[in-house]
Parts: sequence; structure tokens; C-alpha cells
Amino acid sequence: MHVWSVANQKGGVGKTTTVVSLGAMLAEKGKRVLIFDLDPQGSLTSYFGHNPDDMDNSAFNLFANKGKVAEDLPGQLLLETSQPGLFLLPASTALATLERNVSQQDGMGLVVSKTLAHLWDDFDYAIIDTPPILGVLLINSLAACKRLLVPVQTEFLAIKGLERMVHTIAMVTASQKRTLDYLVIPTMFDRRTQASLKALRTLREQHEGHIWQSAIPVDTRLRDASREGLGINQLAPDSRGARAYQSLLKSLIALG
Repeated sequence: MHVWSVANQKGGVGKTTTVVSLGAMLAEKGKRVLIFDLDPQGSLTSYFGHNPDDMDNSAFNLFANKGKVAEDLPGQLLLETSQPGLFLLPASTALATLERNVSQQDGMGLVVSKTLAHLWDDFDYAIIDTPPILGVLLINSLAACKRLLVPVQTEFLAIKGLERMVHTIAMVTASQKRTLDYLVIPTMFDRRTQASLKALRTLREQHEGHIWQSAIPVDTRLRDASREGLGINQLAPDSRGARAYQSLLKSLIALG
């Protein structure tokens, strides 16, 4: 199983859109894909028409047994989506209580890794949507993944926020004594504005070697896809957003 986490310590940069778009396109290629919602806000869960406030069976259940994950539990939490081959492990707002309740318990940073180990032979890819806050959930996602994808809106404040994420990556990998491949993905790019063009140039200069050389454009069809609960490949496969995510996916597959 290939495990990717999509993370940034700034919200509104396109994390959930990236998870859904890549996941749906992989499933369209015949892969079995798990998309894993670790964000208490539940944007990924809401994308497919579920209410995070009402989820009795969710990622929260995985953290209920002091870091131990029963072998049959992850499979019981999975939900089908609008894309055949794409399965959702949903979030609930109860995840927001984990920080104060379990963050000091031993083994709580490896719950997601243990969950994926139980599902390892069932999926080709797992893509994790993460909260924009450094805590036990983000630590879990970084510990579990082999590649980190960092969407960054092409505007000045988002670039400043990226500095926090890069610092977090360095801190976590040092504590785990391993390297973590990460890729910065410029999003919401509008080539008509000087601000967006300048931001993209700055990203490329500051993160050489860790940045995807293209960008995800502003495209209202991505918002339309979210409203319909569909991947952009299902709703508007010839749109600018769909073509950009197809290009990103091709780059990620080439990286291995």
C-alpha cells in the first residue's frame, strides 16, 4: 500500500479537494483506494454527504482502546463513495476531544499506522486528510505516511504558513529518526494576477527540490464537484482542475 498524507497547518488551501481528486482518479484507474478523514472538522466526510456531528462509527473509534486497534475494527468503519473502488474512513467531531484525553498515553501516535496495517492487503493506496493543527492526529498521519503532500495557496500569507509546516516536518522526522519525502503543491493559482504569479515564483525559489513544478488552478468546477459529492474526474474530466490533478497524479506515480 502506498500511503500519502495531505497536510498543512493553514486551512483553506485545498487539502480535501486534493485528497478526493487524487483518490477518485486512482480508483478510476482500477486501484482500490482508502481516503482517511482525520480532521475533526470532517470536510472529507461532509464531501460525501455524511454529517461529522452524527457519526457513531468513525476514526474516533480507533483511538478508544489505549492505542490498540482490533483487527476487524477498521473494516467495519469503511463507507462507499460515489466513485467505485474509493472508500471513506469518516471523521466525527468527537476527534476534537482526543488532544486532552489521550495525547499523553503511550502508543497513541501509532494508531493510524496500526489501522493501515490491518487494511494493508485490501487497498493499493491510502490518502489521509489531516487537521491544520499540530497534535496527536497530525502526528499520527505523519508517522503513517511514506509521502507527504503539502497544498499551499499561491498567496503571501499561505506561504508564511508553510514555514510552520516545514518546521513541523523537521521536528517530527528528527524525533522519529527517519526522513519523510514531502512535496509542496501550489494551489488556487490564478495566472491573471501578479500576486499569484509572484507567490508561485517565491515558492519555487524557497522550496527547490520539494515543489511540484506545475500548479492547481482556480477552477469553479472543483467547487461544483464538492457540492455534488463527486470527484472532479467524474463531474468535469476535461476541466482545467481535472487536467491539473491528472498531471499531479502522474508526477506522484513517477516518484514511486
